[in-house]
Amino acid sequence: MSKVTEIVSQLASPIIEDLGLELVDIEYVKEGRDWFLRVFIDKEGGVDIEECGSVSERLSEKLDEADPIEHNYFLEVSSPGAERPLKKPADIEKAIGKNVYMKTYEPIDGEKAFEGILTAFDGENVTLEIKVKTRKKIINIPYEKIAKARLAVTFS
Repeated sequence: MSKVTEIVSQLASPIIEDLGLELVDIEYVKEGRDWFLRVFIDKEGGVDIEECGSVSERLSEKLDEADPIEHNYFLEVSSPGAERPLKKPADIEKAIGKNVYMKTYEPIDGEKAFEGILTAFDGENVTLEIKVKTRKKIINIPYEKIAKARLAVTFS
């Protein structure tokens, strides 16, 4: 985590918790000539535009006071969307029974990318039920080998 995202996390967390929301992720990225500070929030059932606006307004005041970013940037507060990242063990716990996409640092059974139903997580291993052609296959992925994980939308 960069220094900017750490500071923003410290400033944003009390505001977000006060509103009964969850801080999902913070990105601080340069796109073209512009810098973007993106704060992703969520709650059971999703967040609405008013909640995003409320967090944005209150966080903007705190950022003006603390001034952790020396150049101009755009602040965006939004929902992580349907393909929400799974950053923490608690996120993975909540995703049991859902379709997920995971990428690993090194190959497992010759693969580094997996999509399937998350069936279990014991704190050390994630268990996925994946489809290989017409068969279902169970795969265990050590938590520390997960490079990236997110919910995955399926279209039937």
